[in-house]
Amino acid sequence: MDVPELLEAAGLLVPEGAATANAITVSDVWDYLAHDEWEIALGLLKELGDDRPQPPAFWRSLAEAAEQLRLERSAAWCHWRCSETRHGVVRAELTLRPAGSTFRKGPVPGPGVLRPMWDIGCRLPTGEASLCIGRLWVEHTPFLELGERATVRIVPLTPSLWTDVHVGQEITMHEDRTAAAGAIVLEVRPPAVGAPDG
Repeated sequence: MDVPELLEAAGLLVPEGAATANAITVSDVWDYLAHDEWEIALGLLKELGDDRPQPPAFWRSLAEAAEQLRLERSAAWCHWRCSETRHGVVRAELTLRPAGSTFRKGPVPGPGVLRPMWDIGCRLPTGEASLCIGRLWVEHTPFLELGERATVRIVPLTPSLWTDVHVGQEITMHEDRTAAAGAIVLEVRPPAVGAPDG
């Protein structure tokens, strides 16, 4: 499919009457598509998707459209949101430990590249922490410097291990045996019901 078809396919998945806090609706998307303003239509659809949960097919269509438009960060975000739909997401306030206190020498990349381990309270039969893997996206910044704090999104590799995570819980990020960061959970969204794993 070409870009307009992909954007139209995504728009058709938005429930009728859905609107963002800024009163953007899918009708606005159709107006921009009619004038070949594809990048603006893509942005509006992303806003509609951020405002309310959308199915994986919505985010896949947007990701493919963004790739065809050569909008790399936008495509990465849409792929990320598709993962959130399939695996759930934990939003948290993360504080990286300062330089010299972990093996990390540089900043954490922001756009979903890192797959650290997390101490979320799971325990082995011996009582030791059983670390769980979750991909990390730092909101609103391309990277997070050592010692800094930011809101992050975590997509669990194995969602079933994260079912007891709750708002207000303290969790710890690990890249080796030492703690690399501490975080306070702000929001937990389980996988969408019926969302395919593929």
